[in-house]
Amino acid sequence: MTGLVIELPGKVKQIIDILQENGYEAYAVGGCVRDAILGRKPQDWDITTSALPEQVKALFHRTVDTGIQHGTVTVLLGKEGFEVTTYRVDGKYEDGRHPTEVSFTASLTEDLKRRDFTINAMAYNETEGLVDLFCGAEDLKHGLIRCVGTAKERFSEDALRILRAFRFSAQLDFSIEEETLRAAEELAGNLQKISAERIYAELVKLVVSEHPERLFSAYERGITSVILPEFDRMCKTPQHHAAHYADVGRHSLDTVCFAQKRSAYAEDGGFGAEEFRRLRLAALFHDLGKPDCRTTDTAGVDHFHGHAERGAELAKKILRRLKTDNATADTVSRLVRWHDYPFVPEERALRRAMYKIGTDIFPMLFELRQADLLAHAEPYHTDGPENLRKVWEVFLAVKSREECTSLKELAVNGSDLIAEGFRPGKELGEILERLLMIVIETPEKNTKKELLRLAKEL
Repeated sequence: MTGLVIELPGKVKQIIDILQENGYEAYAVGGCVRDAILGRKPQDWDITTSALPEQVKALFHRTVDTGIQHGTVTVLLGKEGFEVTTYRVDGKYEDGRHPTEVSFTASLTEDLKRRDFTINAMAYNETEGLVDLFCGAEDLKHGLIRCVGTAKERFSEDALRILRAFRFSAQLDFSIEEETLRAAEELAGNLQKISAERIYAELVKLVVSEHPERLFSAYERGITSVILPEFDRMCKTPQHHAAHYADVGRHSLDTVCFAQKRSAYAEDGGFGAEEFRRLRLAALFHDLGKPDCRTTDTAGVDHFHGHAERGAELAKKILRRLKTDNATADTVSRLVRWHDYPFVPEERALRRAMYKIGTDIFPMLFELRQADLLAHAEPYHTDGPENLRKVWEVFLAVKSREECTSLKELAVNGSDLIAEGFRPGKELGEILERLLMIVIETPEKNTKKELLRLAKEL
């Protein structure tokens, strides 16, 4: 216990007060306490208590059994929900993923002992102050990720904690304590037991963090060889070329770092959480095809012809393996496919690019392209972005005039042609495509009258 004071949200304090007034212990616990001490705004406030789930439910009018088998009840106050979990002790972890059983306990100490890292094993209420049995506050002060108790035991219980250590390191810019690192390296193979969905969730949190370059530390300790072996291949692929100063893996991580949520290419100056997640994944995977496409000429210079197309195939394959949603797999693979497109600041050429690529990914694509350029050697990272900005200005001009770059924007459709006597079928589609090509070259011809005339000529 310390004299530290944390300002609890009113509803969190209300729940804790009700539990205490009825003879139970209750504390805010875990990540919310950690973030509050660090001066960060907690995303969620979790509460731990000596009350059993049925006793919690009896004290509050509106509850949801979100994880009743593990002692978790969500208490609803207004439109907000707060997870309230009974102190518990986990049984044996025979599969390296879940405990065989969970039993409830009246001891806060026992509950905190089962948690992963010292910085996540602190509890707080206004009556007792900070309960910090494992020196989590000290580790916060020194920027250290350390397991509660013995690192090998914690990682043997749930191997995902290995990846979580690197994720917290990236999010908080903390170092990982040496014993914890050694145990992570020794037990990395146990990550094979973890579901793809859980791996993906942690990987994404790392990639969108302030320090995604910490993924390289995971590579050095053998973690990525289990969860993302394609990244290991990238790290082992050199780039002997004047445009590059690092291997493919480190260049890709630099690109991830340069890809920002706040962007001149994003609507309203910033990407939403979903867009940013896809952008950062595309940055990580944009050169995924290079190991397969590397050739070296007689002068010792490396070339990677076709790497964008190959990378798009591999990115989609990896994301499907990680059980991502279809929209993410599609968007990321498209960004990888077109990240190396030779843009020029000329309207006709840009309309062709908009037709080929699809304008929906243009903001993310331009941010990815800029990040990629910045991760190159001189003069590529200085001259390239300037040209990209010129291309973007042309894109905005074309877009503002609502010039046609897709079939849905064409002034005629299949029904219009059929009404003029054209037969349905393959040839009708070919005529529409040819009309679109004409309009892309000469936007002023995108009128119904003109296109029907041209269709008859075709």
